[in-house]
Parts: sequence; structure tokens; C-alpha cells
Amino acid sequence: MSDTPEQNPEEQSNESFSNIGNVVDQLIERELHDSYLTYAMSTIMDRALPDVRDGLKPSQRRILVAMHDLNLSPGRKHRKCAKIAGDTSGNYHPHGESVIYPTLVNMAQNWKMRVMLVDKQGNFGSIDGDPPAAMRYTEARMTHAAVAMLDDIKLDTVDFKPNYDETREEPTVLPGRFPNLLVNGSSGIAVGMSCSMPPHNVGEICEAIIAIIDNPNLDLADLLEIVPGPDFPTGGIVVGKQGLAEAYSTGRGKLRVRGRVHHETIGKREAIVIDEIPYQLVQNNLIEKIVDCAKNGRIPDISDIKNFSGKKWRTRIVVYLKRGADPDVVERQLYKFTPLQSTVSVINIALVKGRPQTLGIRSLIDCWIEHRQVVIRRRTEHLLREAAKAAHRLEGLIYAVCDIDEVIALIRASRTREEAIDKLMLRNFCVPENHEYAKFISTRLIEKAKDGVLLSRLQADSIGALRLIQLVGLEIEKLTGEYAELLEKIDGYEAILADEQRILGMIRDDCLELKEKFSTDRLTGFIDGEDDDYDYGALIPEHEVCVTISHHGYVKRLPIDTFREQGRGGRGIKGGETKDGDFIEHIFVASTHDDLLCFTDTGRVFQIKVYQIPEATRTS
Repeated sequence: MSDTPEQNPEEQSNESFSNIGNVVDQLIERELHDSYLTYAMSTIMDRALPDVRDGLKPSQRRILVAMHDLNLSPGRKHRKCAKIAGDTSGNYHPHGESVIYPTLVNMAQNWKMRVMLVDKQGNFGSIDGDPPAAMRYTEARMTHAAVAMLDDIKLDTVDFKPNYDETREEPTVLPGRFPNLLVNGSSGIAVGMSCSMPPHNVGEICEAIIAIIDNPNLDLADLLEIVPGPDFPTGGIVVGKQGLAEAYSTGRGKLRVRGRVHHETIGKREAIVIDEIPYQLVQNNLIEKIVDCAKNGRIPDISDIKNFSGKKWRTRIVVYLKRGADPDVVERQLYKFTPLQSTVSVINIALVKGRPQTLGIRSLIDCWIEHRQVVIRRRTEHLLREAAKAAHRLEGLIYAVCDIDEVIALIRASRTREEAIDKLMLRNFCVPENHEYAKFISTRLIEKAKDGVLLSRLQADSIGALRLIQLVGLEIEKLTGEYAELLEKIDGYEAILADEQRILGMIRDDCLELKEKFSTDRLTGFIDGEDDDYDYGALIPEHEVCVTISHHGYVKRLPIDTFREQGRGGRGIKGGETKDGDFIEHIFVASTHDDLLCFTDTGRVFQIKVYQIPEATRTS
């Protein structure tokens, strides 16, 4: 038994609190406000919303950068997705491979991306909603579009920042020669806002960019002639153009999209074949909804449904009809009661200079053009610096070759490389007009060295880095030829930087090249009609019915086949049950699409469709 006295529980509690560090008194309302605001901004900036310049969220951008680090270009071998996800997580995106892999998969699914950024190999899921295989089985590499997104990234075209553990740097945005946001769209849910941008046809987007460069005053109506609307990877048909104009002008709107179908006679059975489905709709969910509608009687003329989608057809869902059913009516019922016709929201929210903004299509294009102008200008400035540096180095070598004997003697007399470089920098180099090499050297260099010139540290280092045998072997004609080429490049770079129209012309040329390389036929069509243009009567099969009106005013309709022709001596069948004192006073035969005019005793008249009269049985 220990002699140590037992400690009071309250003292134990106070001691444990004293070990947690500094405790700051804070109102819980203030703490919740500040913490939630931090979380909200983190979600908006780092997860859910794309950057308007390259159209990528941080996770997508980091995956492409990691693939670029692994040199997974289209001509290289596919690598395991586990390796790609691991490098992305370890180097740039410390949120776990289970978060990165689904993002990688999405960029490789051709029913989600209009132009894929990842070239897949293996099971990456299906449009039916099947999940992809585990990342240890699947492989991937970049597509040509992804390579275009990363073009010139090593030429100081974009800013870099330290990664999460400051062991390397990552780009804040990609150069984005491919207009990814406009072509592939984006979707995401942040705190208090969401993004839902539809994809477009790459050829049309390139034409629109060229048209705006050629005519900066191009209005929205002319722009919509070039880009008539979204081009979904799953095809489909956009119904009505009112929603399009609103969405493209304000950045917000709703589009009604329906699948593409055709009618077939398969064997002796009539069928409706679904060839394309609305964007972001899972095929199995559509099939389940159609089956539910057939079972609960909303679409009673469906007898069976089969899914033949696969390698031969990406989408082929066959809806078999009952004998005598009208395919046009069933098709309209499918649009009305199932997701075969769906509403697609357009919410063009993207980060512009770090802040979320809602943008119309013209603003999206303008932001991309502005980004490309900055990229091309920075690339040209970088190339100009490198060319000027190389030309400066060549000038020193040319001076050294013109006085090669003195240079060799100076180097041999030096005990160390550093001493030789210092002596080279102190020596006055000149090229007399009567020098044997003067005919090979430009007038500019001769004038510059007429009264003598001192070498810079860079020039002296370049000479000192060469072995004597290399220095002796330098050919003046080769050096001056390279120097002339560099001067020509420098003049070209300076001309580009001095003329903004030349930069716009380079963007125009890029778009022509992208159009030639990536353009495909439009998949999504358009039909006229208002968004809410529903004719309920078109959903009702047209057939003859019998309408009965009792003496007390009870009305019902019955199928005409409820009655049959009575032969001589037959007893017939009862037309209906009535309450005591009531009887059938009027009987009409009409079509379900006919109109009934009802007159009141005060002289008013009301119109009603026959199909709006409740259907009943003879005994009701």
C-alpha cells in the first residue's frame, strides 16, 4: 500500500488544464464566425471553384503537374494510377489518395469531359454508374489537351508558390493554351455558392475566340451564332433557346435537355430506342425510373425495357411497347415523367483574381484571352532575356578568338581558374578594322570594341569554362553565325513585346491550331420550343369513350369497349349504377381529345377536355 496521499479530483482537473498551454477567453459566437469564415474561404479558393484562367480546381491542377513531373506525355507508357495519386498527394495535395483518385478518374471519363485531359487504361467506370477499378489496377497518362495546358510552363509564364511543406514549388495556374473551362466546363459545391458550367464544342469555342480577336465589339447575338449552345459529351437535345440567351448573357440560367430517341420495329414489337441521355444522368437511374413509371401506371403502355449499352453502343436502351400503343404518346410520357428530359442549371461562377464572380460567355472568353496575353508576354520576355544572355556570352567568345594567342598566354600564366577569370576581366579587348577576322564580325561589335571593351563576369566565366583545346578550336564563322541568329531572335522578341496586336495574332494562330487538332462534330442538337411548353393532351392516347351525365349532375367517362352491340333477343348490360332517385340522363360518345362545352343556368359556359373527366367503371 502506497503512502502517497490521494489527489483531489478537482486538483487533477486543474492540473490537466494547466498542461494544455495558453487558454484564450473567446465568445463562442465570435469563434464560430471566424472559424466558419476561414473554412468557407478555404472551400471556395482551394476545392470547389475553378480558376477562370485554366479552368482547373487545385486538385485537378496538381494531378496534371504531378503527371508532368513523371513525364507522362501521350507518347510515353501509361503509369499506375496509384503512382500518380501517390506523387500528387506526397508532393502537392496532402489530402489522401482516396480523394485524388476520383478526380483523376473524372478527367478520363468521356461521358463527363468533352475533351479528356487523362488518357486511361483499364476499368474507369461506365456511364451506367459502375465504379472504377482500384487504383492499383488502372493506368493513365496525359492527353494532348493536357500537354497543351502545360505548354511553356518552364519558361517563366506563370507564378509559382511553395507547396504545403515548402520542399518544392507548384504553379498557381497553368499556362492553359487549351481553353479548358470553356470546352469542358466545371461543377462544384462550395459554401454558400456552387458552380455548374456546361461544356462546349472546341471548334466553336476556337472560332468564337478568333471572332472576338478580329472584332472586339462582337455582340452576344453574333457570338451565339458561332456558339449556339452547350455541346454535351453525352449528346442530347436542348429544348428552347430562351434559357440559352439568359444563361450566356448573365452567367445564370436553366436549360431543358432531353435524350435523343428513335422508333424501331423489333420483330413484331414496336419499341422506343434511347440513343443518348441528358448530361450527368446515370443510365441505370433512368432505367429504374422508367420501370417505376411502368409499374405504377404513369406510363401503362410499356411492356419491357432492356439495356444493350456497351462496346458496340455507348447508349442503347430499348423500351418495348404493348400492342396497339402509340410510340409518339409514350415518347412524350417518357419526357414528362422520367429524367429522359431534365433541367440543367447554368451557374458560371469562377475565381477571377482570387474572388468568385459570375460570368457570361463573353466575359469567360475575355478572361482567357487576357490570361494568354500575359502568358505570351512573359514567355517572350523570358526568351528575350535568355537570348540576350547567350548573345552577351558569344560576344565575349568572339573577342577572345580575335585575340586568342594573348588569351591562351594569360590563362597559362594563371595558377588557378579564378585568377585567370580575374585577369580576363581586367584585360582590354579590341577588334581593329584591319583584323583578319573583321570581315566575319558585325559592324556593331567592331564599333563596340573599337576603343577596347572589358569582359563581364559572365563572359569571362564562359571563356574560363572551356578547356584550351576547345578554346583553340572555336571557329569565328560559327560564332558570328550563331550571334547573328540570336540578334535576329532578339529583334523578333522585342517586336512582339512592342505590339499587342502581334500577341493577339499569336493567340489567334494557337486557336487555329487547336481547332485543327481537337475539333469534332457537334453532339448536342437544338429544337424550338419554350422551356415549359408541355401539351398534357399529347401524353393522353386518343380513343373513343362514353361520357354519362346523371340527372343529379354526376359525370364520368367509360371506355367505349365497356359496351357491346346487343343482338336480337339479347339482354344487354347495365350502363352504370346510380343512387336512389338518380338516373342516367345523357350519354355522349366522344374522343378523349374532344372538348365539352358546359352551360350553366345563369348563361355561363365552361370548356373542358374529355380526358379531364374522371374515368370510372360501370358500377361506380
